[in-house]
Formats: sequence, structure tokens, C-alpha cells
Amino acid sequence: MITVRRANPSDAAELVRLRAVMIRDAFDGEEPPPGEWREIAERQFRARLADSAGLLAAFVVDRPDDPGRLAACAVGSVDTRIASPNSLSGESGYIFNVATDPAYRRKGFSRACMEDLIEWFAKRGVSRVSLHASPGGEAGYRALGFVPPRHTALQLDLWNRSAQDG
Repeated sequence: MITVRRANPSDAAELVRLRAVMIRDAFDGEEPPPGEWREIAERQFRARLADSAGLLAAFVVDRPDDPGRLAACAVGSVDTRIASPNSLSGESGYIFNVATDPAYRRKGFSRACMEDLIEWFAKRGVSRVSLHASPGGEAGYRALGFVPPRHTALQLDLWNRSAQDG
């Protein structure tokens, strides 16, 4: 049996470590650069996991052989918009950090974390949950019921746009 728990602020450093694992995997094994992003991310995790508004949740599995270290996580946040016919709460969810430590893969840990995160969204009244899937993760997300959006998803990269203008 897999034991999943809700993360707390003391898990912040481990969540950042797993975020780096996810980033590395998404970029074909290229190690994410060191730097201030890790410290900023750790502060953000600590603050948002402690925030009473509860707009961010992380579900984790501890390493069975190494207390205090995480084997896997799934992290998501709630975005509040305006009510619509398909979303009376106006709340939508976004899952942005699903990772398993390489030594603990193929054991169902990430799936168990995802199931608890999806249940958390459902209990909040969130009508729709989105994520971006890596090629390696897509089949697992589809098995959980995720499908491509009905409309084309677009994004504008303001970070790079301002760097080019600068």
C-alpha cells in the first residue's frame, strides 16, 4: 500500500529537488542551472503551503528507506476566475509539478499523488484541471482521464519578450 500525505512547509526543499528532477527530465536529461530560482522556489513553496487561503496543494510519498526525503510529488494550484455555465465556482486547477525520484519510479507513487491531488481539486469545487504533459508522462495522464483541450491552447512568453526588447 502506498501512503500519500499532504505536504507541509517543511517539505519545501525536497519539493524543489523534485522540481529540478522534473525539469531535467523535460529537457532530455539536461541538468537545470543552479542559481536563485531554487531559493525563490523554496520560499514560494514554504509560503504557499502555509497560506490559509489554500490555493496550492502538494501531495507526496516519502521515501520508504529515508525519512525526511520525498520519493514523489504532485503539486497543483487553484486559479479563481468568474463563474460560467460550466464552472459555477469560477475555479480551475493547474497541475505544474509531478515528479518521481529516479530510484523510486514504476511503483505507482506519482499516480497515487495525482489521484489525491485530483480529489483535492474536486472537493474544492474545481470544474476543470489542466496540465502540460511530457511525452513520457502523457499516457499516465490520459489513463487518469486527461484529454486535449477543446480549443487550441496558446501562451505568450513575456519573460523572453522583455529580454529581447531590453
